[in-house]
Amino acid sequence: MSKNAQATGISRRSMLKAGGALVISVGMPIGVDAVLNIRAAFAQGTKPPLAPDRLASYIAINGDGGVSAFLGKTDMGQGLFVAIGQMVAEELDVPFHSVTVMMGDTATSVNQGGASGSTGIWMGGRQMRMAAAEARRVLVEMASAKLGISVEALTVTDGVVQARSDAAKKVSYAELIGGRYFNVQLAWNGKLDNALYAPGKAQPKDPKEHKIVGQPIARADIAPKVFAQQDFCTDIKVPGMVHGRVIRPPIAGAVPVKVDESSIAGIPGARVFWDRGFLGVVAENEWNAVRAAQQLKVEWSQTRPPFPDAGALYEHIRKAPVRKRELGKESGNVEEAFKSAARVIEAEYEWPFQSHASMGPACALVEIKDGHATVWTGSQKPHYTREGVAAMIGVPGENVRAIWVPGPGSYGRNDAGDAAIDAAVLAKAVGRPVRLQYTREQATGWDPKGPASIHRARAAIDNAGNVVAFDFVSKGFSRLDVFSREGRPEHTLAGQLTGAALRSDDAFRLPEQSYDFANKRLAWETIPPLLDRASPLRTSHLRDPAGPQVHFASESFMDELAAALQTDPVEFRLRYVRDPRDIAVIKAAADKVQWQSRPSPRRDQTGNAVSGRGIAYAQRGPTRCAVVAEVEVDRSSGKIRGRRFTVAHDCGQIINPDGLRHTIEGNVVQGLSRALWEEVKFDPENVTSIDWMTYPILDITDAPEAIDIVLINRPEIAPSGAGEPSTRPVAAAVANAIFDATGVRIRRVPFTPDRVRAALS
Repeated sequence: MSKNAQATGISRRSMLKAGGALVISVGMPIGVDAVLNIRAAFAQGTKPPLAPDRLASYIAINGDGGVSAFLGKTDMGQGLFVAIGQMVAEELDVPFHSVTVMMGDTATSVNQGGASGSTGIWMGGRQMRMAAAEARRVLVEMASAKLGISVEALTVTDGVVQARSDAAKKVSYAELIGGRYFNVQLAWNGKLDNALYAPGKAQPKDPKEHKIVGQPIARADIAPKVFAQQDFCTDIKVPGMVHGRVIRPPIAGAVPVKVDESSIAGIPGARVFWDRGFLGVVAENEWNAVRAAQQLKVEWSQTRPPFPDAGALYEHIRKAPVRKRELGKESGNVEEAFKSAARVIEAEYEWPFQSHASMGPACALVEIKDGHATVWTGSQKPHYTREGVAAMIGVPGENVRAIWVPGPGSYGRNDAGDAAIDAAVLAKAVGRPVRLQYTREQATGWDPKGPASIHRARAAIDNAGNVVAFDFVSKGFSRLDVFSREGRPEHTLAGQLTGAALRSDDAFRLPEQSYDFANKRLAWETIPPLLDRASPLRTSHLRDPAGPQVHFASESFMDELAAALQTDPVEFRLRYVRDPRDIAVIKAAADKVQWQSRPSPRRDQTGNAVSGRGIAYAQRGPTRCAVVAEVEVDRSSGKIRGRRFTVAHDCGQIINPDGLRHTIEGNVVQGLSRALWEEVKFDPENVTSIDWMTYPILDITDAPEAIDIVLINRPEIAPSGAGEPSTRPVAAAVANAIFDATGVRIRRVPFTPDRVRAALS
């Protein structure tokens, strides 16, 4: 060891043992890099193994100085990559355009949970921010050693480290490490998925220093998508691939008992694969695969129709045995408070099964070669797609690579995950790459559904008109009858059809609000599925899992209480809300529309067309928002028109206000669609909502005329999710506006013209 190294008390061996995360002291001599080989310790030529505790798993500096950011999440249309790029560029002090965010490829990113729970920026961004901050720290220390200048005397501009006192003394990130990889260990918390957190020694910037974060940077992917210059999952092709189709039963629960392969003998190259309940065909081109699926003669097992009459759905839920009950929150003595109440107000609300109804049916491509598989998928959770495919074809997980390619969207668990597993089953069977495409009927009819539910609410009122007790319980099908990801065969159609042992989880949701009542009880109950294996009514996550239905009920009930007590709906909420941020969003939304204080309903309207306003608010994790809906009701037709929506939104620090506004707009449109139109219909044999006629969604003629957004920026609070929160209050705000306009309370979603007309009659 040299005298310089002895003086510092550091050995190269001890430094490497610590993962290369050496903090260079201010007085370190200029020759230290030659002695300790700091750059070699911080960087290595070959890419280290992908691991959550390695900086190289998140950030790389390319040979030209550009930055690659590897994100284990996916973008379901909100432009997540822009915000992540801003966070990375901010911490590294590089231009935004020099950062490329690569996401959802299991070969380049660790499992950060995919698109899930509005956690893209909230949790995925938190990790990328910390990784970028650590990368900057390491690069500045490398520059310090190279230039012989203390860290404190250096600054960074556009990826160039230079002396504060002499701009000529500088070195770029590319010169320091370009084309090599960070050799730095992070303090990983041992968790994967959304909870993954692996910070380094660096702290991120003070928000007061931000120059890129907070700016409204536009997305660069819109034009390529509009002009068909970007591939979607449906566009992926590989040499030698065949086209696949699966065949679903006419009666849910039936399985093939006889398959006449000769019925497709006239279709060139068509082949059948049949394994217990799984039945599929492949052909050399897509049209022949379609023909084969249509022409194949199949005899199905005699199966008792598994479903009740659709009109009896809510009665079934009421009478069904409770499989699990969870008491989420209780304070005071609710039952005693009701016994002494001067008045009790009660109501019950109903929410249907709903489909993802993605704009395009799912597609996936799987290639299996030499014991390894590659999957191209539009699933929002490619890391779990990898696990599911590995389990289905019997190879280790590390032998499967899943590549996320944009698809038609997936807000929860839609049909994309099942398509990938189906493709893998067929690819293994035929020994060729298989591109599997669902039909519209299969996509809408057989995707996992958002759960149907009922919600019972009651409140105890004292002689002074105060709410002294609040009791709320939801009962419905589990939002995790099949899990929210396709990582285990038992949670996929292919797995269930080929005999995987069943595993159903129980979960629903409680209202997330800060109403403070002296006596309060919130609970949920789940019931068994109608059909436990390979059901078109299996339930799972749909955008903001169980959030819209729970808050439709709880916020409608708050409005009912305000009306019963002849109190303005905003004033009534503010009387009981305690969280200052919740108070702020309610006031901000009301102020934006110049809310005039009065009880609902209106008493000043006559004629066929009437209008009303309604407010609702909710939390979702750390985020909170309030929505004011202004609607018009045509009494004769029952048609509801959502004229204007005003959203006040607080998700902590705002990373990209442009992307945030667009996300909120999307939430309002989708929330309005679910409130006005969306309801899965079924008969005793199967789901009958299979296309846009039988499962209508909001079209452009029904879109709001205006969506006004009030963004409350709190730089001092870490950013939280925006992909789901503003979906929650929409249905309740619309229901409250309908009541304000008509004096009629509608407690079942959707508010279709027939249902509204019947209520008004």
